[in-house]
Amino acid sequence: MTSRVVDGRRAAVLGSPIAHSLSPVLHRAAYDALGLSAWSYDRFEIDEGALPGFFEELGPEWAGLSLTMPLKRAVIPLVDEVSETAASVDAVNTVVFTEDGRRVGDNTDIPGIVAALREHGIDQVDSAAILGAGATASSALAALARICTGEVVAYVRSEARAAEMRRWGERLDVEVHTADWADAAQALRAPLVIATTPAGTTDALAAAVPERPATLFDVLYDPWPTELAARWSMFGGAVVSGLDLLVHQAVLQVERMTGHTPAPLDVMRRAGEKALAGR
Repeated sequence: MTSRVVDGRRAAVLGSPIAHSLSPVLHRAAYDALGLSAWSYDRFEIDEGALPGFFEELGPEWAGLSLTMPLKRAVIPLVDEVSETAASVDAVNTVVFTEDGRRVGDNTDIPGIVAALREHGIDQVDSAAILGAGATASSALAALARICTGEVVAYVRSEARAAEMRRWGERLDVEVHTADWADAAQALRAPLVIATTPAGTTDALAAAVPERPATLFDVLYDPWPTELAARWSMFGGAVVSGLDLLVHQAVLQVERMTGHTPAPLDVMRRAGEKALAGR
């Protein structure tokens, strides 16, 4: 096990709204397991307007930041370097402060999606469907660029969203076709379905789950299970949850911020499950 710094460092998650975030639970559980008793991890309610001022006040004790909506693009001008992964989707969810004072923006959502799928035995698929077309959908598309050998169909509500997903496909070198949300039930027959929509959006699709569904990756984790995920499981399909994604991307953040590897995946998952059960 290696360590860059062992004492007195700070990290936090920023966003708006932020009170619901499980990141403090996951990161603090990791610090406890790794013996980093002097490390702290907090949450701050920060919007785009307040972000530059927050960065100006950061001192040398800071090791890293987690960014959630609406800051994943707003933070890019404030960092010194953006990783290739983050640049591929213009989204930074992690900032690591190096020993020489540089601020490096990265994206752990994309490899987190890949790792969560791999944990469930999904290393490669020949096609996939994405429900939705927001920021999470672009990260899902970037993850599929690594594991999908064929086409991806994105089900969206407007032509503007459809055009955006096609542009992301061209940028990520993924064969993307788009379809109207009214036909989203057809998505459920794909070998891999990634649902990236807000809570309640896919509830109406639950009745359309096929008798032998393949794999559903639903990025939500609270409330859980969603109606779609519950129905999917009832029919024997494999389900990957938003908590799986949250934990895997947090593992990568802990490793990059602390220098400790591997981060304690199982400890972090149990902490997340316990916190959700108490809500």
